[in-house]
Amino acid sequence: MVDEWLVSHSLPSAGASAAETDTISPSGQQLQLGNNGKTGIATPVRKISAHEFEKGGLLRPLVTNVEGTVTFLTQTTSEETHALINSTIKPFRRNRNELKSLDEKEIIFELVKDICNDLDVRSLCHKILQNVSILTKADRCSLFLVQGERGSDSRCLVSKLFDVCSQSTLKEMEKKEEIHIPWGSGIVGYVAQSGEAVNIPDAYKDERFNHKVDAKTGYHTRSMLCLPIKDSNNEVIGVAQVINKQGDNEATFTTHDSQVFAGYLQFCGIGLKNAQLYERSQLEIKRNQVLLDLARMVFEEQSTTETVVDRILAHTQSLIQCQRCQVLLVHEESKGTFFRVFNYPKASEEDLQNPGTSPNESRFPINVGITSYVATTAETVNVVDAYEDQRFDRSVDDGKDFKHKTILCMPIKNSKGHTIGVIQLVNKFNNLPFTQNDENFVEAFSIFCGMGIYNTNMFEKAIAAENKQRVILEVLSYHATAPVEEASKLKVKTKTKLTRRMVHWVRHWKQSPVLWSKAIVPSAIAYRLHDYRFNDFSLEDEETLKACLRMFLDLDLIERFHIDYEVLCRWLLSVKKNYRNVTYHNWRHAFNVAQMMFAIVTGTRWWEILGEIEVLSLIMACLCHDLDHRGTNNSFQIQTKSSLAMLYSTSTMERHHFDQCLMILSSQGCQILSNVSKDEHKAIIKVLEEAIISTDLAVYFKKRKAFFDLVENRSYDWWQDGHRELLRGMMMTACDVAAITKPWEVQWKVADLVANEFFEQGDIERKEYNKIPSDMMDREKKDQLPAMQVGFIDSICLPVYNAFSSVNEKLTPLLDGVQANRKTWQSLADSYNQRLEDQKEDIPEQKRKLEHQHSQPQQPSPQVNGQISPVEA
Repeated sequence: MVDEWLVSHSLPSAGASAAETDTISPSGQQLQLGNNGKTGIATPVRKISAHEFEKGGLLRPLVTNVEGTVTFLTQTTSEETHALINSTIKPFRRNRNELKSLDEKEIIFELVKDICNDLDVRSLCHKILQNVSILTKADRCSLFLVQGERGSDSRCLVSKLFDVCSQSTLKEMEKKEEIHIPWGSGIVGYVAQSGEAVNIPDAYKDERFNHKVDAKTGYHTRSMLCLPIKDSNNEVIGVAQVINKQGDNEATFTTHDSQVFAGYLQFCGIGLKNAQLYERSQLEIKRNQVLLDLARMVFEEQSTTETVVDRILAHTQSLIQCQRCQVLLVHEESKGTFFRVFNYPKASEEDLQNPGTSPNESRFPINVGITSYVATTAETVNVVDAYEDQRFDRSVDDGKDFKHKTILCMPIKNSKGHTIGVIQLVNKFNNLPFTQNDENFVEAFSIFCGMGIYNTNMFEKAIAAENKQRVILEVLSYHATAPVEEASKLKVKTKTKLTRRMVHWVRHWKQSPVLWSKAIVPSAIAYRLHDYRFNDFSLEDEETLKACLRMFLDLDLIERFHIDYEVLCRWLLSVKKNYRNVTYHNWRHAFNVAQMMFAIVTGTRWWEILGEIEVLSLIMACLCHDLDHRGTNNSFQIQTKSSLAMLYSTSTMERHHFDQCLMILSSQGCQILSNVSKDEHKAIIKVLEEAIISTDLAVYFKKRKAFFDLVENRSYDWWQDGHRELLRGMMMTACDVAAITKPWEVQWKVADLVANEFFEQGDIERKEYNKIPSDMMDREKKDQLPAMQVGFIDSICLPVYNAFSSVNEKLTPLLDGVQANRKTWQSLADSYNQRLEDQKEDIPEQKRKLEHQHSQPQQPSPQVNGQISPVEA
């Protein structure tokens, strides 16, 4: 948006010549911006300097317009707007002879029409003076405009046009230098200050008259009539002056001339005010253009600090028109010292060829006195004469052709208001001092400079962090991925020890490694993988890996998705390796979840409904759903404000498990999906993510009502994507908590593992964070485990297995197993509650016995096998 606006406002038309696109300084010299005449990629060249804003009297703070509100810019340039106005509403103007033939009222009317639509200040002033000369029959005319804020020391009167005669042209008058008259000085200054008209028959007899003007111009002033020009608020905005009444040498301006002059100037005041407002609005547009150009330049490329600062310096120097410009970055620890210095103009090629010189070293000597003062105090320093300021270090000019004269130095701050650097401008053109207008611009530039430096530093830090992250990921990928040797070893073990019955497979071995493996890996029946009561306690870790291979073989996933057998072995080993050695949420748990998914998919033949892509995704999700589990739940991560909680706001651990899964899948040698199509890969990853996130019980509670309603109303259609997504999510939950359906011997062992892992989390909460853990995590309340297990079954397990039993009767054994275990847990809970009741009844009797013992003489404590008796205890 900024680019389009700048192009439409700054670039010349197609017919413009190359010379018209150059930047011209107030002294008429062509300027070259940036490196090799460029300020950046397609950066429009500005045709204005900061000095032009002072001529227009625009000295208010930046970013706002003269009314103090945000400026809304038009879609045409100031030159186009001005040309449009003058070309469309320029009135017909009578010549001088025609005006002389009219009477006084008609002349005033014609002259008013002549100025009412002219919005160029100089052109308007020229017309006013020529018209005044007609009305008053004066030989020469001059017009002065008020410049500067009311009450300021800088307020003065500036001659827009001086000594205009009837034959003068605007171009001739513009060549003359401006004359500045102090406020209240001379006849013109007195009229501006008092607001009164002055009619002087003989100028040389008035002590306020300045004789030096005649001596300089060679023109002899006799009579003079000087009147103020006021706006609608009766404020003096200028002074008009007519000299030497035409006629004989004794002719003077009459009272009638003064009245006619004053009447016409009332209209002139309105016209001048409108022209000044228009000029200010155009300057405001140009100023906003400068700032937008700077903003685009700063933010279009932030690759390095050098690039950003060099561009800012080039724009600053071109706008403020000074000989030198520097940016010095402050050392973080010592605010008075600088660790990087940038100069403009930059070092020449000859300088760079000298030994020990680099582009980022200080080409110019640093004025330590003033820059250090600004860096430590954060105050702006504007020095008119450097050698009269005690803070200036004169040694920087010793033995050099360059001499410091005027200096403007301002702090550069970051978003927190801390000074991060200093910008210094030296020697404004034509030996002029740096003005308040310059300070406003440099302040804006320093703000952009601070933003650019800050953003560039953040960008550099981000690049560094990204590179560090890549290195860390490479290291982690290497250590998290199983070695090739282990994968080869597993591959070989599943392709040896043939029996005679398998000899007929030999002819197929060279053609299909999968057939070879299919003959060697023990069958699903041997591993009892189809059994809902399966347990892994009797299997070694290597056997669990073989059992996983059997699942992939029986589901025909290897052939269907062209999975390299050795890559699959390495992927399984890497998944196993990325499970931590925690009490419950480890590789064994993941393997059991995958076995239950395999049993459900094959027992119900739901692989026909789900399809090969979803079956592969579900098996992979089961094996990866708890990768890198730390033995703590999501609540613990959030309460302790862990890095994982900062990274993932919802389903914290589950999203981390999924990211670990993707990391392994993308690791070299573990890319089991490398041979699938792009669409299949996208579908697999989508189902994989949904399945792993579904293991978060918070997600289960959100989705289960919709699933239960479908089952209860028999309104499900598993061929609909939404219904099938619900089915997959509930299957993941059913498999994740499937230990609750196992025979009591298995269920009791698993429950003990889960409880111990919970208690370990509770111990951490109590010791390290001084928090009272929940009952489930509190080791001191372990006797309540049976009751908590009953609550867990009733709230989570029974509803989902009841629903699955309704969907497919082949899943009824899961429901039966839950109900059987619930009865056992309930009986344990009842026994515990009964013991509590018995203890409550025994308390009064024990209290009575204790009171009786205290009333008897003290006897030695009874011992039972060397220990304190239960009674005393």
